Amino acid sequence: MREFLRAKIHRARVTRADLEYEGSFGIDSAILQQVGILPFESIEIYNVRNGERLRTYAIELPAGSGRFESNGAAAHKIKEGDVVIIACYTRLLDAQISTFRPKILTMDGKTNQVQTFREGRLSYSENEPRSLPLFQ
Repeated sequence: MREFLRAKIHRARVTRADLEYEGSFGIDSAILQQVGILPFESIEIYNVRNGERLRTYAIELPAGSGRFESNGAAAHKIKEGDVVIIACYTRLLDAQISTFRPKILTMDGKTNQVQTFREGRLSYSENEPRSLPLFQ
């Protein structure tokens, strides 16, 4: 088995950070649904501003709210106004790789409006090593 990116929300702006909340990271439920991340599913968050990385789980916030909220201990590393990348991974058998399509959503990084959504496709060129998957 190999591990691949399954879903990514790129350049979301954090709208709230709450140290007193009991952990996790809140995401607009419409955005969760679009990229296929379920409530309580494990996610990794990468802070573009300070380079911090952490693993937590997703909780759903009201659909259409555009909210991304860092809670509990995560709020020490991810503050209101920070721009983050949210990633979710999966493990695939070699036979599944050719039909696999990660979901990638790019936000505008300011108002949390969706700029682009695409489903990637892993493929290999004849001249490239098979260990380096590329998006087409």
